[in-house]
Amino acid sequence: MPRQPTVLHLLDSFDKGGSESQATQLVRLLHGNGRYRILMACLNNDGPLRTEIDRLGLGEIPEYKLTGFFNLRALRQLARFTAHLKRQRVDILHTHDFYTNVFGMWAGALAGVPVRIAARRESSGMRSRSRRTLERTSYRVATRIVANCEHARRQLTEEGVSPRRIEVIYNGVHNGVHASRMCHSRSSNRSEIAASFGLPTDPRRLFISIVANLRLPVKDHVTFLRAARTVSEVAPQATFVVAGEGELINSMRFLAMELGITKQTFFLGGCSRVSELLSITEIGVLSSLYEGFPNAVLEYMVAGCPVVATDVGGIREAVVDGETGYLVEARDHEAMAKQILRLLGAPQQAREMGILGQQIVKRKFSSEAQVKATTALYEHLLVEMGGETKVHASGSMASERMRHL
Repeated sequence: MPRQPTVLHLLDSFDKGGSESQATQLVRLLHGNGRYRILMACLNNDGPLRTEIDRLGLGEIPEYKLTGFFNLRALRQLARFTAHLKRQRVDILHTHDFYTNVFGMWAGALAGVPVRIAARRESSGMRSRSRRTLERTSYRVATRIVANCEHARRQLTEEGVSPRRIEVIYNGVHNGVHASRMCHSRSSNRSEIAASFGLPTDPRRLFISIVANLRLPVKDHVTFLRAARTVSEVAPQATFVVAGEGELINSMRFLAMELGITKQTFFLGGCSRVSELLSITEIGVLSSLYEGFPNAVLEYMVAGCPVVATDVGGIREAVVDGETGYLVEARDHEAMAKQILRLLGAPQQAREMGILGQQIVKRKFSSEAQVKATTALYEHLLVEMGGETKVHASGSMASERMRHL
């Protein structure tokens, strides 16, 4: 009986970022289907998602801390990881972001791992030209690059990656863990949920939420807060909820104070109960300057929230402008405020948009669809690369392959 193929997922960390959350969800679901022996490794062992992964009982999760790519430490860690891949007889190495692409693809090539899958999950505008050049070198030794939207695929082809080496697999939302906002009334249940977040329990309050980390300016909370001031001048019942953690939180609190919207704006910090928050949210907002294919938009939609978001990255591949929400130009807080007010002024239309959004997510962006596409890719590549015959190449074979990369 042939052994199960061994798949190793390399993560940057276990923080609750988009890439990390998607990767841990994928690992959990792949582990559950029993078709593969699933392993993990990371560059940084910290983060709240580690607890979730530990419950799976995957065994050792080695850590390969880096301080850069071009120093002695990086070479030592590369040697350690290469040895680990060989020792574990890894058939498929799957990386999920810039840092793991660069580190992991070269280790996988040196170890002779037959199938090496890199990722593009962000807009090219989020990295410097030198870093994009560095990442392209790692793509050269990848078997495939998984783009999480068509926008990312187009960027890869513009950067010179052959379309034949790119696979589009959208982010997936696990519907079973998200409570629909349609299930919550606006009476006691809503009040209890609001109170649990420290939010006002007055039923006249209308919550407009942004779920985005505050670690980098790319999420552009400044535009969200400026839009909030404009909205609050017309709709005093509007209440703005910022869910996310990061070092920018204090500067955003100060900006809210400067804008005179402190009483209408609530900063929750890191939020582990996003589905509950969205169950009492009227509108989900994302104000990013750059994106790949953000999880937050899918979370809004699966919760039945109409969306107001900037028209960047692959967002329009999920949000149908005028049907499940509205798209606005980046940095245009007036346009954002206008569309928020438009939805607040037409609650029945907003509810219908939310319902349509739920239907689209279930049909196109479910975690089941993501896992099905991922396993199909794995099986195809294992056959294409020769399956068992090419696993665990000898040192001479691995060296020969490296000369042809």
